[in-house]
Amino acid sequence: MVIVIVAIWAFQNFYTPDTYSVVSGDTTVATSIPRHFMPGSTTGAVTRHRHFTLSYSEPHEQAEWVAYLLKKEHLTYDDRKRPYFIEDPKVRSKSADWRNYKGSGYDRGHLCPAGDRRFSEQAYNETFYTSNISPQDRDFNAGVWNRLEQQVRRWAKKEGALFVVTGGVLTNDLDDIGSEDVAVPNYYYKIIASGTSKDMKVLGFLMKGEESSKPLREFAVTVDEIEKRTGIDFFQELPDKVETVLESKVKTSEWKF
Repeated sequence: MVIVIVAIWAFQNFYTPDTYSVVSGDTTVATSIPRHFMPGSTTGAVTRHRHFTLSYSEPHEQAEWVAYLLKKEHLTYDDRKRPYFIEDPKVRSKSADWRNYKGSGYDRGHLCPAGDRRFSEQAYNETFYTSNISPQDRDFNAGVWNRLEQQVRRWAKKEGALFVVTGGVLTNDLDDIGSEDVAVPNYYYKIIASGTSKDMKVLGFLMKGEESSKPLREFAVTVDEIEKRTGIDFFQELPDKVETVLESKVKTSEWKF
């Protein structure tokens, strides 16, 4: 009986049923993120996949941020078969089971959108790791949040390569769902940047997790505001003087809505 109980516990806590990280015949070059874009991690649990990187927060059972590059050539219309959500085999503490969302009333909201990763089967499938999802109100996910994702794609087509980092604002007083207590963020953020470390431009967004018909520019905030809410240092690799200027201002005029 003891052996059976131990075996069940080990299965539930350490077994990962599958992986999307190895796809036979996929010759797509990995999407690397320039160092000057990389955010800091408050958890130390950084996981790198082939086409995005994340920092996992075990207490909240989701990523505190997911970061990736979005290029014009990534935005294809390839028809991809939607895979199952599965646990992330690279997250050491084990990412949340998709069943936590079942019957919760919340969408399994992608942080790195599957629509931004249609250019290869592996890139697309990796977005279905549960480390890349967060509980989102259905109307919010399909509404204003989706509008922001579409706007980012339009910018990528015109601006060239964009750096995107996104996540929920994770605090210790959030409601949760499922047997693993997956936190439900009240707010979500997204930061977009382009250029080199010498000529970067940056724009941050902060949205309450509910549908809104407001113009997207009304959700624009400073990166400083997002850092204050999350405790994350987003552009820690930049020289302090450059970082201070970039993160303290909202320049919507630099981005065509």
